[in-house]
Amino acid sequence: MSVNTSNAFGEITISNDAIAIVTGYIARDCYGVVDLVNQKFAENVSDCVKKQTLSKGVKILTVNNRIYIDLYVILKYGVSISAVAESLKKAIKYGVEEFTGMIVDSVNVNVVGIRV
Repeated sequence: MSVNTSNAFGEITISNDAIAIVTGYIARDCYGVVDLVNQKFAENVSDCVKKQTLSKGVKILTVNNRIYIDLYVILKYGVSISAVAESLKKAIKYGVEEFTGMIVDSVNVNVVGIRV
């Protein structure tokens, strides 16, 4: 799926893969995030052979030009999980809305693990 918008210059279509890559960049820049990981083990194995790991751990769903984002993250040991999750939600919501010009309905942060 993808999101579509139109303006005076024409129609714009943004794929879910592009949104996932931008989300991955934003998430990795947030303090306390060590890495993004896939939800399923089989996806982790298949990512080992792929070169594109920028969208790893990001699930994008678009419905009626609204964006729903699920993140699977590993956080740094010693940080406040709730504070990092809230910061991550705000940063991703702002960044993706600026990138796409669309509304991000929800950002779900799933903490998979803690790493020293």
